[in-house]
Amino acid sequence: MLFVLGLLLVVACTQDDDGPIDISNSTEVFGGEGFFLKADLDSGSLIHLADDTLYIHLDSIWSFSNCALKSIKLDTVWRDTALELEPIIQYQTKVEDCASPMFRPDTVLKVLFGRNSLKGISQIEIYNDVDSLLDTILVRRGSFSLDTFKVYVDSLFDSVKTLPLRTKGSPSFFKVLDSLTPRVYYWRPMKSTCKFFMDKCDKTVPDTLFPRSWSLADTALVPVRLKCADSTLFYCKSAGWENDSNALGLVQERLDTVWHTHLYYAEKIPECGAVNSFESSAYGTLREMNVIRQLYTPSTSETFCGPSTQKDMFWFDMSYGGMVPDSISMDSLRGVWEKATVATDQNPNKRKIK
Repeated sequence: MLFVLGLLLVVACTQDDDGPIDISNSTEVFGGEGFFLKADLDSGSLIHLADDTLYIHLDSIWSFSNCALKSIKLDTVWRDTALELEPIIQYQTKVEDCASPMFRPDTVLKVLFGRNSLKGISQIEIYNDVDSLLDTILVRRGSFSLDTFKVYVDSLFDSVKTLPLRTKGSPSFFKVLDSLTPRVYYWRPMKSTCKFFMDKCDKTVPDTLFPRSWSLADTALVPVRLKCADSTLFYCKSAGWENDSNALGLVQERLDTVWHTHLYYAEKIPECGAVNSFESSAYGTLREMNVIRQLYTPSTSETFCGPSTQKDMFWFDMSYGGMVPDSISMDSLRGVWEKATVATDQNPNKRKIK
């Protein structure tokens, strides 16, 4: 019986139709709707105008196989003041279709709406086939203007005791004090002796040479020298001092305070307006800062200002080099700005903003 079973196995393994089993007939055709997981809306600009070209980036598309993507249909649904975009992935297999699955494919669609096709629309939304909101972009109506001008930084901004402080007019700078951090540095006095006298003094006074920078981790050794009480006399050459690290005094404390401040650029803009781009040169006190700013001015047909809490002010964070987003409340900051001390104009050049 074992011998007969062995012969049957040999015969079974030598049949002409050996190989992988077909999952379907080669003449069968499959078609239907696929699926995408992610989508982004972008116009290439911070502010999207109604007549700008809109780019739709679809990512993680499933369309059965590498060769099965037939088309992408874009359905639109108007709902109140929002236009909903619903891309439909269409796939269709062929006889010569390749069977390898697609791995997170993506594509970009270019959409250009007609001048009146977005009338009354304030935002565009994109959904996938399970009604999941993937991205939203605001639709604005208006025009852009590019301006270059100079803004003078007053010397009073160097003093933290004057904060909050702002320059008058618009555009202006606005500096506030955020918080204070007390710190304690430790140091020990170290005797320093002069070896090369240039002149004799009738009277000497101690001179403690504190370092320019301190370390919280180490106890600094600070030389204590005797210098002439009369500043017109020379007591010792600058290179003639010798420090004695064996002659140290008691550890002492030096209190310090870190002033955390913020400097903003503030500008009055048209109501419901916005700044599309902002560039500035390096700024410093008693200097003029070059500004290149592109301003968006809404048209009379604009009906939606967006989520901004400051519809007539633009804020740029000079400390961190970025626009202050509209998504955060600026009511408290504007209140401080309105009550801040106004610095007098001390620009020696007297250059006016062009």
